[in-house]
Amino acid sequence: MRRKIIAVIGGVEASEEHLKIAEEVGSLIAKRGAVLITGGMGGIMTSASKGACESDGLVIGILPTADKESANPYVHIPIVTGIGHARNFIIARTCDCAIAIDGKYGTLSEIAFCLMCDVPVIGIDTWKLEAPITHAKNAVDAVERAFAAIS
Repeated sequence: MRRKIIAVIGGVEASEEHLKIAEEVGSLIAKRGAVLITGGMGGIMTSASKGACESDGLVIGILPTADKESANPYVHIPIVTGIGHARNFIIARTCDCAIAIDGKYGTLSEIAFCLMCDVPVIGIDTWKLEAPITHAKNAVDAVERAFAAIS
């Protein structure tokens, strides 16, 4: 049986509160047996990757760069693309569900790509859109909603 793949999307710049939430989300994803996929870089991506890695989860990073070494230190499988923000579409097509934490326009593009691909999006303190984003109160609520959406 194929393992579920859950993306955590969010910006490089984030508050300490959002970084802590991302780390908890990553940990909870790993503890539930899903694979974590992120953009592989800093901020929210690093924190989610750290949480998953420290909970013995598998972390895939879809890198915007052409250099494996640009991945955050918690990425187990760096996928080098060299295509910048266009890699957001690869994340959306690969994941079964996405959890958006805070974020700016890059996160908005990932949300849009997910919605275009009929991938459920769970949001914590992220964009308020008329689109069908399920907003969550915290990390536990977000992961519960993510697994409910893909089961």
